[in-house]
Amino acid sequence: MTKTSPTPALDKVRILVVGDVMLDRYWFGDVGRISPEAPVPIVRVAKRDARLGGAANVARNAAALGAHAGLLGVVGADEAGDEVEQLLHGGGIHSYLKRDEAISTIIKLRVIGRQQQMLRIDFEEPPSDVVLRNKLMQYRALLPDYDVIVLSDYAKGSLVNVADMIMAARAANKIVMVDPKGDDFTPYTGATVLTPNKGEMKRIVGSWNSEEQLTEKAQNLRASLLLQALLLTRSEEGMTLYTEQGVFHVPADAREVFDVSGAGDTVIATLAAMLGAGAGWQEAVQTANRAGGIVVGKLGTATVTREELFGA
Repeated sequence: MTKTSPTPALDKVRILVVGDVMLDRYWFGDVGRISPEAPVPIVRVAKRDARLGGAANVARNAAALGAHAGLLGVVGADEAGDEVEQLLHGGGIHSYLKRDEAISTIIKLRVIGRQQQMLRIDFEEPPSDVVLRNKLMQYRALLPDYDVIVLSDYAKGSLVNVADMIMAARAANKIVMVDPKGDDFTPYTGATVLTPNKGEMKRIVGSWNSEEQLTEKAQNLRASLLLQALLLTRSEEGMTLYTEQGVFHVPADAREVFDVSGAGDTVIATLAAMLGAGAGWQEAVQTANRAGGIVVGKLGTATVTREELFGA
């Protein structure tokens, strides 16, 4: 698809997000005193909020941009899984969630007092083998219906078959994007693009002392994994795209940073929507960088709309 107007046709793009599905819960309150039981603040909870997290937040971001978004993942057969389903429905996201009777839905509970995160409590356990096998079968069946596949890996166990997923998607000529985790990227071999942050990159290639050394390490990694591109997200330093054609760097949008949680989800969702709409690498990266700059100015796992990005 050729871009013929200033605003790409993101509503024509079909994005399937696969990965670790989470529910982000927020308890907001006031801190008025210190507990007499221990030297910790007492938060009197006044409001509760729940948002899609992990891979579900990637799908939420894609849908907020107007793309047709589907989500394949695993949740528990519990109340939190019901809430994830409701949030997906409310966000216009097509749900292919698998319910696993053996586990609880992954929850990240954040307690916030005076606009500061005081505490985070995580509930998580990996999906069972039977459910993962069923998910892989459904993934293969869904491939023909989507243009771009985003594999959102939070190392919670939903993407143990990631190598098979990449191979199947590439065989079907899909754009395959991976938000990677862990200390071994070889399972992601053959993807179209990886989007590690600085910390994730250092775990794989080690530290670097100069931009030249970073470029050499990044390009060697890209070539060894047979990637078309490697997009390194660098927080306040912006983003750098490494391709066979060379290096393209975008400085960070100068904005007040309020909350960085979920920014990587926004970046990969925007990149997916832009590439799916036919944009070139540089335009897609510039737009994703702008989206990341907007979302860090919002509290919690947030989204960016097409209107915010393009003013239309």
